[in-house]
Amino acid sequence: MNRTYKITCALTVLTLALAGCAGKTNKAPEVKPNPLPKLTQAKTLVPVFSTNVSATEAADPLRLRLGADQGLIFAIDPKGEVSAFNGKQRVWQKKVAQDSLSAGVEAADGIVVVGTNKGKLLALDQKTGEQKWTAQLTGAILAPSLIHAGRVITVSNDGTVYAHEATTGTQVWTYNLPNVQFSLRGMAAPVPLDARNILIASANAYIYVIDAISGVPKMQRRVAVSDGRSDIQRLVDIDGEPVVAGQFVVTTSYQGQVTVLDLASQQVVWSEDASSIQRPEVVGNGVFVAQSNGKISAYEITTGQPLWENDQLLNRQLSNPVMLGNELVVGDLEGVLHLIDPRNGQIVGRAKTSGEVRTLRVIDNQLYVSTRKGALSIWQNR
Repeated sequence: MNRTYKITCALTVLTLALAGCAGKTNKAPEVKPNPLPKLTQAKTLVPVFSTNVSATEAADPLRLRLGADQGLIFAIDPKGEVSAFNGKQRVWQKKVAQDSLSAGVEAADGIVVVGTNKGKLLALDQKTGEQKWTAQLTGAILAPSLIHAGRVITVSNDGTVYAHEATTGTQVWTYNLPNVQFSLRGMAAPVPLDARNILIASANAYIYVIDAISGVPKMQRRVAVSDGRSDIQRLVDIDGEPVVAGQFVVTTSYQGQVTVLDLASQQVVWSEDASSIQRPEVVGNGVFVAQSNGKISAYEITTGQPLWENDQLLNRQLSNPVMLGNELVVGDLEGVLHLIDPRNGQIVGRAKTSGEVRTLRVIDNQLYVSTRKGALSIWQNR
């Protein structure tokens, strides 16, 4: 049984298409999303930018995202194109790959970095779109790279972490994550820990601290466990990026826990059962998690005490939550952006885009939205 087959099976479990892996014809029971709750005097968001690119497959976990740097907005099309915008005006558009673009966009230090499903890593000039360099990795690239400390850090789907010089593309080091027998098709993007070090989360429920310049590992720590009886039930991948909040690192895992780790002691402060493949959000003393079943939970960061729980969006396949201004925002399978009061979990507003929301991020107090249908948009508070 090869690795690709294993990964596809795990994803099938996640999406409840239980007949796919073993070739059975039994249909999975239909799970209907909760209807939208009625709102009175609802707040909304104002769109300030939008463009459309090619859609991704429903079963594909890709979370392609918009990027921004030096006043430009960068968009990626799965069919191999990258574009740059100044406001709503397109500055350049380049066909950069014959393979499907499967990761990006990451923009910093004058370059834009994207990756393909055949493991090709490309760096483009931000101003012109001209290719600066390319590199071939040993596995598909399913998560955006990180540009940090003069390095481009990328994790390929075979568990190899690569570092390339940002200016030349020269490979500087690699680090091999432990191989796992089963994992979800997906990968958490690398995140910065401090000026020199990075955090990598893996399918074996560990996080790793690695020196971005030298590739020397500094720490590894398990942050989730699973007590399932079968290999599938014991899947405990970390597919959402860890969040660094002062002395703490916050992680979520599929069929595992939301966990807070103290960086100084390298000890787990607290851990609570919660299944999620999404990046958590941390604001002030609050940890906010969109669980796989559509439940949104909030915890106090130092104690793990539950602050509130919202189950109005069950089975709506929620995106990662983000904080925009004074509201928490989460997207769903119908393209609805829900505005939530972070103090009590009450839904206070909504806006609508097109297609299942895959990725939310906030840059300069604006909401960047990417959907499976290929709708890329930027929103701000009214």
